[in-house]
Order: sequence, then C-alpha cells, then structure tokens
Amino acid sequence: MSWDSRFPEPIELPDGVKLASLREAIVHLVNTVPSSERATPVILTAAKLITSAAERGGPIEFARIATLRAFNRHVECVLNPDILKSRICPSFRERLRSNTLECPPA
Repeated sequence: MSWDSRFPEPIELPDGVKLASLREAIVHLVNTVPSSERATPVILTAAKLITSAAERGGPIEFARIATLRAFNRHVECVLNPDILKSRICPSFRERLRSNTLECPPA
C-alpha cells in the first residue's frame, strides 16, 4: 500500500472536511491536534495504524477506525433511550419495569 491508499468510505468530519486517503488523514491529524495532546494513547494509536497501513500494508479499516476515534476523542458517548425502547424485546422491557431481571420460568 501507499500513502495515497484510499479508505473504503471517506471520513466526514463535523467541520465539513472529508478525508479520503491515508495521507489526508495523517496530515489533518498533525495539523489539528494540539501538541499537548499528541502523546495521548488515542492519537499515538491512530498515527501508528495510519503509518502501518501506508508503509507496511496493515489493515486500512483499522487505520480508519483509529482516525475516527482520534478526531472524536472529546465527544461524549450518550446512549439514546428511545432507540433502546424500540429495539428491546417486550418481555425484557416488562422485566425492567418490574425491576427484576430474573429469567422467566420456561
């Protein structure tokens, strides 16, 4: 692989920037991450996986995932309870409501 290898699906950032290749990802990472945060594990992992994919043929999808995690490092993950309500089976919801998580008799 090379630095011009493209992600299967471009990374779209909230500011409208689209990163399609490994080169674009590492350049954007270097230009946007403050020097005080460059030694954090999430940034180092992203840089390592991008470099590995470009120079040694490592998995490009791992580089993409690490890049997404690096750019979203300050975003808090919040669970949307509405999604849970629609996806949890009715019997489990009833057990949650009654505050008992024991298995129903077979």
